[in-house]
Amino acid sequence: MKTMTCKQLGGACDLAFHAETFEEMAQQSKDHGTEMFRVGDQAHLKAMDEMNTLMQKPNAMQSWFAEKRNAFEALPHNK
Repeated sequence: MKTMTCKQLGGACDLAFHAETFEEMAQQSKDHGTEMFRVGDQAHLKAMDEMNTLMQKPNAMQSWFAEKRNAFEALPHNK
């Protein structure tokens, strides 16, 4: 099991996500982002807007995912 925060995944808060795989981690982050969008959390909406701007660049999404996946893989397993 590894741990990353919302901020480490491009978000706006220190909520910790725990997962065995990067795909599980990404899904937890996505679900959290969806909830923050639903409630209109301004800090998260700003982070989402910044990410949307970044994603307008060619290959940005693939690069972003590769960077986050590498960060996840480099993490030690929780004790």
